Amino acid sequence: MRCPNGEKYSQCITQKQSKQNKIMFNYLPPLNDHNLPYPDTLHPIVVHFVIAMVLFAFLCDVIGYFTRNPRLYEVSWWNMLIATASIFVAIIFGQYEAGLAQPYEAVEPVLHLHTLIGWSLSGIIAGITGWRYVIRSRNPEKLPIPYLGLGLVLVAIVGMQVYLGDELVWVYGLHTVPVVEAIKEGILR
Repeated sequence: MRCPNGEKYSQCITQKQSKQNKIMFNYLPPLNDHNLPYPDTLHPIVVHFVIAMVLFAFLCDVIGYFTRNPRLYEVSWWNMLIATASIFVAIIFGQYEAGLAQPYEAVEPVLHLHTLIGWSLSGIIAGITGWRYVIRSRNPEKLPIPYLGLGLVLVAIVGMQVYLGDELVWVYGLHTVPVVEAIKEGILR
């Protein structure tokens, strides 16, 4: 099959798609020195909110368990519920900003692991929150030990995720001006 100008069909389609992509990119906002369409990264802001809520929920559970204060269980429940919704917002910004980061070869394994754990955490947090809803519905004044154990595992996974996120920024410099410039100049690949 051939295009009107005599080229192969696959070449014609590729050229047409390339023209459409150029037109589409004209409607996107320009990227700044951080390679972002807005002043600074939003993923860390949202994700630190999630981290704080998960850690505070676990702290409330532990203190509530040892002091037998069911009001702290209620505080923990609402923190986990909001953290469950917020982690998906954090992932959306994280995926978007990772796509704009133009990661170089050395950073890719860390970025992929951070992404995998982030998506996994969304399911884990949602699952734990679901279990917490069932516990709360049955007896809001008691919390089983296995739930606290799983909360400790969650805190450990969140800690690992924080470490990887810090590594992406402070070791590999994603979205920092010197690294963005080095990538644009071809120094980092």
